[in-house]
Amino acid sequence: MFGDMSKMMSQLQDAKKNVEEAKLRLNDILIESNSGNGLINITITASKQVKKIDVNENLLSDKEALEDYLILALNEAITKADKIQEQEMAIAAKKGMDFGL
Repeated sequence: MFGDMSKMMSQLQDAKKNVEEAKLRLNDILIESNSGNGLINITITASKQVKKIDVNENLLSDKEALEDYLILALNEAITKADKIQEQEMAIAAKKGMDFGL
């Protein structure tokens, strides 16, 4: 009984370690998104840190379009990051929670 509990605690610690490692990996995964047929290009990490925003200078005179394209590109990048985060966390948790079933 205690051997099973000890094994389960060890596996929980492994799962926690795997999740922490996955979180670190998310900082290195770059996601690119664009809108306005490439007038706005955004790069973020899978942990949702904005790394780069490129704006075509033709947009600089149209504040409303610039704002709209930024919102579209950022929302797309965040959606992609969310999906990658879900996948990475599921893999990390599964690796650490293999109870031999």
